[in-house]
Amino acid sequence: MTDLVEPIYGGLPDNWSLTTIKELVLSCDADIQTGPFGTMLHAESYVPSGTPVVAVKHLGDNRLLHEDLPRISPDDCERLSRYALCEGDIVFGRKGAVERRAYIKSSEEGWLQGSDCIRVRFNRNNISPKYISYVLGSSAYRKWIERNAQGATMPSLNQEIIGRIPLPIPPLPEQRAIARILGSLDDKIELNRRMNETLEAIARAIFKSWFVDFDPVRAKAEGREPAGMDAETAGLFPDSFEETELGLVPKGWRVGSFEETIELIGGGTPKTSNPEYWNGDIPWFSIVDAPRNGDVFVIDTMKMITKRGIEDSSARLLPRGTTIISARGTIGKCALVGVEMAMNQSCYGIRGKDNRGNYFTFFAVRNLVSELQRSTHGSVFDTITRETFIRVKSIIVPFELTQKFDEKISSFMERIIMNLQESKNLIAIRDFLLPKLISGELVNDCSVAKEVI
Repeated sequence: MTDLVEPIYGGLPDNWSLTTIKELVLSCDADIQTGPFGTMLHAESYVPSGTPVVAVKHLGDNRLLHEDLPRISPDDCERLSRYALCEGDIVFGRKGAVERRAYIKSSEEGWLQGSDCIRVRFNRNNISPKYISYVLGSSAYRKWIERNAQGATMPSLNQEIIGRIPLPIPPLPEQRAIARILGSLDDKIELNRRMNETLEAIARAIFKSWFVDFDPVRAKAEGREPAGMDAETAGLFPDSFEETELGLVPKGWRVGSFEETIELIGGGTPKTSNPEYWNGDIPWFSIVDAPRNGDVFVIDTMKMITKRGIEDSSARLLPRGTTIISARGTIGKCALVGVEMAMNQSCYGIRGKDNRGNYFTFFAVRNLVSELQRSTHGSVFDTITRETFIRVKSIIVPFELTQKFDEKISSFMERIIMNLQESKNLIAIRDFLLPKLISGELVNDCSVAKEVI
C-alpha cells in the first residue's frame, strides 16, 4: 500500500520506505490509543497531589508543558491504567492546535493521557519514536495535517486521520542518528529554558521580598541590616510601617490607584484583506505569542506586519521594555517586549510613569493579575479595560526604589533575553536541518549536520 501514501517529503533514498502510522499499526510496529471518555474522568476527581493528567493545552512543540496540570488519586490512576503514558509515546491533541505534539520523556512516564488526547506508541525494535517526533515537526507534515484535520472552525483529529499520516522510514541506525543530531539541539534549547526559569524565579523572589513581604523594612525595624543590599539601596527603605486600607505598608509609602503609576498603550490590527500590511519585518503580538512564565520576554511573533500596516491602523510600535498584558479572552497573560513590536487590540502595553523601572512595572503588573481578573468588565466575556486599572488599588512605591530594583535584576533579565535569542538561532538551525535529514539529503554524511551544529 506504500504507493498510496502521499509523497509529501519529496524523493527518498532507495533503502528508505514511505509508510503510514496505520501501516505500522497493522505490522505491530505502532499502537494508537484515544483518551478516556469524559464520563470516565470527571473534573471533580482531581486532587491536589497525585498523577498528572495531560490535556491538549499541555502539548507544546514536541514537549509537555507542565503548568497547571490536573492530578488524580492512585485509585483513579489504577482504574485508568490503560491510558498511562510511557517514555517515547507521542501525544496529539484531538481538537484545536492539531499541529502540536509532545514526546513523552522518562520523567513523565506513568502520567495519564486526558480525554482530549490521542497517543501513538511505537515498537522500538524497528522504529525510533524520537525520530518520528521530529518528522512530525517538519513543515511538510504541518502542511499535511492542516489540510487533513477536520473542522473549519475548530480543527480536530481522530484515529483515522492519524493513521493516514505519511512517514519516511530509513533504516533504524539512520533514524537514531537523525534523532541524535536534532536532539542535541533540543537539549541546548531545553537547558536555556530551565536556566530562564531559574533566573526569572530569582528576579520574582527579589520583587516579592522588597515589595510584597517588605523584608528590608522588617529588617530595619528589628535593627538589622537588610540582606543582600548595598547601603544606598537600604537607605531608601523606611524602618517602620503604617496602617492603610491594604493593611500595613512601609511608612511614607501610600495606597493609590494602580493607574496612577502607569501609561496604558492600546493596540490595533491592520486590515487582513490588504497584503501590503502583512508579512513585513515588524513583529505583531497576539495572545498566541505569550511566553512561558520563565521566558518573560517575547522576541518573535507568529505574524509580522509592515510599516504601512502601522501607519494605516491604530497599532503602535512598543519600545523594548514595555509590558504587554492580554485584556480579552485569555486575560492576564504578561510579556516583556524584547524587541520593538506592535500588538493587537486585545492587549494593553504598559509603561511606568515618572521613570519607574521597566522590570519593576512588569513584575508589579504580574503581581496584580489576580486582582485585575477579579475587576474585569463585560457582559459576554471578561475584559480588562482602563477602568479596571483605575479601580485596582496598589502600593505606590517611590520611583527611586523601582530603579534600584531594575539595577538589581538587570543581569538576570539580560541573560534571559540572551538565552532566548540563542534558542531562536538553535531552532532556526534545527528547522533548516530537519527537512534535509528526513528526506535523506544529508543521510550519507551526517558529519555535515554536526558541523552546522
